[in-house]
Amino acid sequence: MEKTLIILKPSTLQRELVGTVIERFDRKGLQIVGIKMMQLTDAILAEHYAHLVDKPFYPALAESMKSCPVIIICLKGCECVQVVRDMIGATNGRNAQPGTIRGDFSMSGQRNIVHASDSVENALIEINRFFKPEEIFEYEKPNISYLYAPNEI
Repeated sequence: MEKTLIILKPSTLQRELVGTVIERFDRKGLQIVGIKMMQLTDAILAEHYAHLVDKPFYPALAESMKSCPVIIICLKGCECVQVVRDMIGATNGRNAQPGTIRGDFSMSGQRNIVHASDSVENALIEINRFFKPEEIFEYEKPNISYLYAPNEI
């Protein structure tokens, strides 16, 4: 089973959408194996968005991400990275399809509700960036046989 990282951005907290967004992942059948609230710092943002630091919009992105705490979630499931990417939709909420998280709740490219890892490799890097090993939990999901066929587990 794959794991992926989700960040519920300040726009999610400020717009009181935390429960609604988490419920979507929960109803899909993804397992929450780590969750915490934290205030992002300049250092962690520069590391997390290293590929964007030189872009003209980065200062506004960093300020937005520091405007209030965020909720960091590690999800687990079969092909979890792609499932979550499909669920959240296009980066710019104006271009995201209705039915996706961004399509239903975002009108912005930066204040777009949620960050999600874009590959299995980056998911591992991001999970290790935001969670200590002891903050990720392995436990049996009692309804797993109703979520997956035996050959998918």
